[in-house]
Amino acid sequence: MSMSLSRRGFLAGTAGFVALHPFSLRAAANQAHLRIMETTDLHVHVFPYDYYADRPIDTVGLARTAALIDDVRAEATNALLIDNGDFLQGNPMGDYIAYERGMKEGDMHPVIAAMNALGFDASTLGNHEFNYGLSFLEKSLAGAKFPVVCANIAKSLGASPTEDETLLPPYVILDHSVTDGAGESHQIKLGLIGFVPPQVMNWDRRHLEGNVMARDIVETARAYVPQMREAGCDLVVALSHSGIGGADHTDGMENASVPLAAVDGIDAILTGHSHLVFPSSTYAEFAGLDVEQGTIMGKPAVMGGFWGSHMGLIDLMIERDGSGWRVLSHTAEARPIYTRGEDRSITPTVESVDKVLAAAEQEHQETLAYVRRAVGKTDAPLHSYFALVADDPSVQIVSNAQTWYIEQMMQGTEYEGLPILSAAAPFKAGGRGGPEYYTDVAVGDVAIKNVSDLYLYPNTVRAVKVTGAEVKDWLERSAGMFNQIEPGAEDATLLNPEFPSYNFDVMDGVTYQIDLSQPSKFGPKGELINPEASRIVNLAYNGEPIDPAQEFIIASNNYRAGGGGSFPGASPETTVFEGPDTNRDVIVRYIVEKGTVSPRADGNWSFAPMEGTTVIFETGPAGAQYADGVPGVTIEEAGQSDSGFARFRISL
Repeated sequence: MSMSLSRRGFLAGTAGFVALHPFSLRAAANQAHLRIMETTDLHVHVFPYDYYADRPIDTVGLARTAALIDDVRAEATNALLIDNGDFLQGNPMGDYIAYERGMKEGDMHPVIAAMNALGFDASTLGNHEFNYGLSFLEKSLAGAKFPVVCANIAKSLGASPTEDETLLPPYVILDHSVTDGAGESHQIKLGLIGFVPPQVMNWDRRHLEGNVMARDIVETARAYVPQMREAGCDLVVALSHSGIGGADHTDGMENASVPLAAVDGIDAILTGHSHLVFPSSTYAEFAGLDVEQGTIMGKPAVMGGFWGSHMGLIDLMIERDGSGWRVLSHTAEARPIYTRGEDRSITPTVESVDKVLAAAEQEHQETLAYVRRAVGKTDAPLHSYFALVADDPSVQIVSNAQTWYIEQMMQGTEYEGLPILSAAAPFKAGGRGGPEYYTDVAVGDVAIKNVSDLYLYPNTVRAVKVTGAEVKDWLERSAGMFNQIEPGAEDATLLNPEFPSYNFDVMDGVTYQIDLSQPSKFGPKGELINPEASRIVNLAYNGEPIDPAQEFIIASNNYRAGGGGSFPGASPETTVFEGPDTNRDVIVRYIVEKGTVSPRADGNWSFAPMEGTTVIFETGPAGAQYADGVPGVTIEEAGQSDSGFARFRISL
C-alpha cells in the first residue's frame, strides 16, 4: 500500500470523529496544509474569571481558548500556535505578580507557565509588556519555552534597522516539518517577525526613556524581511501587535497592519492590539481589506479578539516550488469560545482545559486573596447616591486618577503645558438598576474588587483637545440630565428619566453652576434643539471666566472620545491621546501609588440658586446616611417611592 493511500485511509477512518479542513483533504504530493493558530491580547486572562467583579465569566480565558487547540490541530496535518502580544498585564493577576509577589530570577510568570503548557511555538511583544519595566519583562520572558521576538524596539540604533541592537531577537526562523498530501515529510523554514506600536515610548516613558528606542513598524519590516528571505525563509509571517487602521503609511503609525501587510516578502499577518475581530463586518469598509477573503493587502490575515475570546486561524495551502514554498490559497477565521443569543445571553462553546488551569492555579488563588484585600485606603466614603445632584466622591476619584494619568502622558508631547480637565460620569446611579444599584465603599480599606464598583466598564483612557467654548457645550450636553424647572415650583421632578447617568459628565478642573430655569440646549441624542439656551453659568478656570478660545485637554474614555453620547468637542478628530490602559487599571495604579486617597468632592459644580423653588430627587435608601454631607445643596427626606427609592427634597 502506498503512503498516499495509507494516509487517505487514515483520514477516511478518522472522518467520523474530526472534520478535516479541505486543504488537508485536497493536498497533493508536494502540497501541504499549514495551519497557524493565533491568540492575542490575553492580558493575563488564564482563568475564565472576572477578578474585578470576583466571579466566573464565560467570555474570557486562555484555559477556554485552549480547548479549541486540540480540535484545530486534529483538523490539520501541520499546525503552529503563536501569541501576538499583550500577555503580561491587563487584569489583577498581572498586577498581583508585578506589585505584590514580584518576579525574582528563576520565578515563573503564571501566563508564561500556561503558554508553556500549551506548547506555543513563538510570540511577539505587545505594548503592555513594558508596563512593569524592563527588568520585570526580562525575568518573565526567561521562563518561556518558546522564542519571543520584536524587531522595532532597540537598545541602540544603527544606521538602519538591521544594524540596531534590538532588545529581543527581531525575528526567528523555525525549522518546521510539514507532511504533504502524499504522506512525505518536508522541512520548511518559517520566519516570524514581531512588531509593537512605537507609541510605547510615550505610554511607558518612565520605564523606557534612556533605555530603549522605537522604530517605525513599516520601515523596520522593509529592512528585515529581505534579510529573512536571504537567510532562507520559505514563508514569512508578521506578528503585528498593531491594529488595523489606514492603508497609507505615515511615519510612526500606531495601527500599521495594513501598510505592513503590503511589504514585499510577507506572506501572512497576525494582528491585534485593537481588541477586535478580523475577519468581521467591523472592517467591511476599510481600504485594503477583503473581509470575505480574510485578507489585508491581499495577504491572509486574522485578529483573534482579546482576553482569549477567540482563536485566530489562518489556513494556508502551500506548494513546493523549486527549492522553496509558495502559498496557493488560504482561509481565515476567528473562532469564538462562546455564542451570544438574541437576548444577549452568553453560552460557552468549550470547557476549560485542566492543564492550563493547573499551570496558574496557585497564582489564581493568590490573586483572589489579593483582590479581596486592601491595596490602599480612602479617608472619605466613596458613594454615588447623590452623584446626579452634587459633586460626588465616587466620580471625584475617577477624575483624580484620570488627571494624574493624563498629566504623565502629556509630558514630552506638543500638548504639555495645556490645562488638563477631567470628565467622568456616575455609572451606578439607580435608574433601571433599582434602589440598590449604587457605589458604596466605606471609609478605610479599598480592595481591587471595589474598583469595579467605581468604574463598571472596561473602557480605555483617552484625551481630547478642545476649546473653552467646547468645554461649555460639553457641559450643556451633560446638563440635559435635568428637567427645566419653573422658578418658584414646589417639589418639581428634577431628573429626566430618559437621560442615562453615564452621559452625565462632571468636569473637574473648572467651576460652574447649572441654571435649571433654562431649557436644555441639546436633545436626548445630543442634537441641538435650543441654540440660545445657556444652562451653564459662571463657568470659570482658575477663578476667571473661561476664555472661549483657550485650548484644554480633557481626560475621558474611549466611549466618549469616540463620539459616544455626541458631546461637543469629543470625537476621533479631536482625540490627541489614545491610552493603552483601561480606566480601571489607572484607578488601581493611582490608589496603589497614593496609598491613601482623599476623594472628597470639592464642590466645583452646583445648581444656580432659585429662591423659593424645590425639586424632588430619588436615590437609594442607604444614601440617607450621607445626606447631611452633600456639598452645595440643602437636602431633606421626602418619603419613599412605590419602587423602593428614597425621595429627597432639594431646596434650590
